[in-house]
Amino acid sequence: MRALALIMAVAAVAGACAGCGSGPGSDDAAGADRPVGPVTMVVPFAAGGGSDIAGRAVADGLVSVTPGLNISVDNREGGQGAVGYSYLLGKTGSPQYLLATETSLLSLPASVEVAFSHRSFTPIMKVGEDFTLLVARPDSPITSCADAVEQARHRRVLAAISGAMGPDAVVFSQIRATTGADLDTVPYEGGGESMAAVLGGQVELASLNPSEVIGQLRAGELKALCVFADQRYTYPELAGIPTSVEQGVGVVFAQFRGVIAPGELNPQARRFWVQAARRFADSPAYHEYVASEFLQARPAFGEEFGAYLAGAQGELDLVVSR
Repeated sequence: MRALALIMAVAAVAGACAGCGSGPGSDDAAGADRPVGPVTMVVPFAAGGGSDIAGRAVADGLVSVTPGLNISVDNREGGQGAVGYSYLLGKTGSPQYLLATETSLLSLPASVEVAFSHRSFTPIMKVGEDFTLLVARPDSPITSCADAVEQARHRRVLAAISGAMGPDAVVFSQIRATTGADLDTVPYEGGGESMAAVLGGQVELASLNPSEVIGQLRAGELKALCVFADQRYTYPELAGIPTSVEQGVGVVFAQFRGVIAPGELNPQARRFWVQAARRFADSPAYHEYVASEFLQARPAFGEEFGAYLAGAQGELDLVVSR
């Protein structure tokens, strides 16, 4: 509860200051038909995490396919992403800003009162999807996702999540809604802390992305109980991990990664960024990033990405309301 209260407080402050020092009339080129000068890629989380890696990879990729483009990265962490999104909210109409987005764009408005939704921004590109793994220590008595559900019906099972309102929390909410099993979740600041909690024995389970735990899986320090998907990964390192659906646990959850721009962009500016994103998706840099992070390459652009966000928001709202 304290974590939720902190998120709400930070989100409220961020929303109140969303337009501070920005907006039409500032030096952000609001209304321009394309970016002029340096562009900022906002990352709403700390340096070193998956969102930061994604933001920097996409920024570099866009620069590589767009002559004259210069993009710097600005980490604006806080409130499980609310600070960064609220900052972008204050840049309405400006083509000078992008944001490395992921599922918190949907989970925050579904869970707490914030001043934005996915409709507040301009969808540019869905880069790919990241299906979550359920992991445990090798010596854990829990042997599968189905076993975790069964044991949670008879005893207390602690599971680490990255943030009280993040994608991991959604996964366990879906497990509860689908199976009736209530795994007790413990929020941590990020995937690194969640993994450390499992390794240190403070919790039994964690829901983490493949890129976050591949090193520990290779070293035998963690075991993967399942991937929350309806099809197995094709990457050789992950192909042997059974899906939740195979084990009779009907929970499928993919965290998307993408790029958004401020709302109310000039149509030509929106076209500029969507075209740049399409070039990036056709480049070696895109395929290298997707492979290095074990993503499912499912790009979508502009209105198609917007339709994906609307559908995913509806599904998430249903899960949270249960």
